[in-house]
Amino acid sequence: MATRTQRRSAPRSQRRFRMRPTTILAYTLLALGTTVMVFPFLWMVLSAFKDAREIFRFNFWPTQWMLANFREVLFDTDFPRWFFNSLLVAVATTASVLFFCSLVGYTLTRLRFPGRTLIFILILATLMIPTEMLVIPWFVISADFGWVNSYWGIAFPGLIPAFGVFLMRQFFETLPRDLFDAARVDGINEFGLFWYIGLPLVRPALAALGIFAFIGNWNAFLWPLIIAKSPDMRTLPVGVALFSGEAGTAWHLIMATNAMAIVPVLIVFFVFQRHIIEGIVLTGTKG
Repeated sequence: MATRTQRRSAPRSQRRFRMRPTTILAYTLLALGTTVMVFPFLWMVLSAFKDAREIFRFNFWPTQWMLANFREVLFDTDFPRWFFNSLLVAVATTASVLFFCSLVGYTLTRLRFPGRTLIFILILATLMIPTEMLVIPWFVISADFGWVNSYWGIAFPGLIPAFGVFLMRQFFETLPRDLFDAARVDGINEFGLFWYIGLPLVRPALAALGIFAFIGNWNAFLWPLIIAKSPDMRTLPVGVALFSGEAGTAWHLIMATNAMAIVPVLIVFFVFQRHIIEGIVLTGTKG
């Protein structure tokens, strides 16, 4: 009896773990794509631990791990100042995006007023304007208000992005209206509805939007390059780019600088990556 049972169950187990040729091909292509994408990143990180001569040799692993590269970048360059500038701008801009974009998204979905749809269409229309076309108006505004070479001048273009308004509007559109109507009957004012009821229900959208805003402002290059005139106001991408030109052939220092520059982005992404997927999936469920 045991032998018959084993014979009957063996084909099922084999079929259960059998992989189709298309599945094998898909996994193979994914593995190749992952290798192509990850290899330059690993090469950069490992090169940050090599000395000036070994970095030109074609060996993947360093023969001697050089922590002196990081110490030289931290203490002999303006890297800490660039890091502080980028962190300040990214955090302040992200806080502004989360509050104002969610407030505008709530207003466009929960308040009834003439022209609401037209305003939303105009906001979406700004997404079709390339950033390069907005640089000159931004600079003129910054010069008129005295924001050139200041933190406010660096941050103000990204305080209320149109994409953030669209994302939050789509999420607020999915919330049941009966919940807000019941709260109004209990005497809660409109801002209380937004703060105590609306925001807790759209946490996935807030998390996803916060990640997008932080990474986007952390990696911003063109506008900080134009508006930051003095070296002490440079953000990290601008400082790293100019340092690459100033350092010349000191590739070990350039690699160490780049390796430290991506640490905050990696931390934010790995901690909140599930919110990115959840926020993007839920964005198009309604509206």
